[in-house]
Amino acid sequence: MADAIQPLGRNTFGNPANTGKVLSEEEALNLLNSWVENERLRLHMKQVAAVMKAWALERENLSEEEAYKWWLAGLLHDADWEKHPTEHCRIIIEELERRNVDPSVIHCIASHGPRHFGVEPENSMDKMIYVFDELSGFIHAAALIRPSRYEGMDVKSILKKLKTPSFAAQVSREDIQDALSRISNSLEEIIDFIISHQKDVA
Repeated sequence: MADAIQPLGRNTFGNPANTGKVLSEEEALNLLNSWVENERLRLHMKQVAAVMKAWALERENLSEEEAYKWWLAGLLHDADWEKHPTEHCRIIIEELERRNVDPSVIHCIASHGPRHFGVEPENSMDKMIYVFDELSGFIHAAALIRPSRYEGMDVKSILKKLKTPSFAAQVSREDIQDALSRISNSLEEIIDFIISHQKDVA
């Protein structure tokens, strides 16, 4: 993320009266496709969305309705990054507030980079988007240089690349460590989960 990003300057987002209100899948994908032209960035957002939803269902034992909120936050967390990098994620937050989206979804997006946005992750959804964001992109970068992509990829190879500062240098190891310090799951477990749940996202 660009160092020029300005902190959001607030910790409360949306209107509590809109709790439970979300964009439809069609609305969310239309917003993604109209705001984001870069196909690689779009894929990253879809991969984070898929991993978020899978974690909500499999590890948090949430309903499909609740897991959808995790998916929506993952799908739109970087929606303004391409066109408004210095105002990331202020623009998408304001757009979702205008559309009366559930405050928990908006807060989740606002907390996916506390060092940049000044918003601390408060609950499981917030913490997991912070955990998954950098690692998802890192693992995909590792897949792209392998002839077989995700096929046969193992945790050990990702751990080795994380210790190589020159590989995917733009991925913040500091953010990864900070995110992991907020949950009880190991780095190895998270890497394995991401590999298995984002490999088929297109």
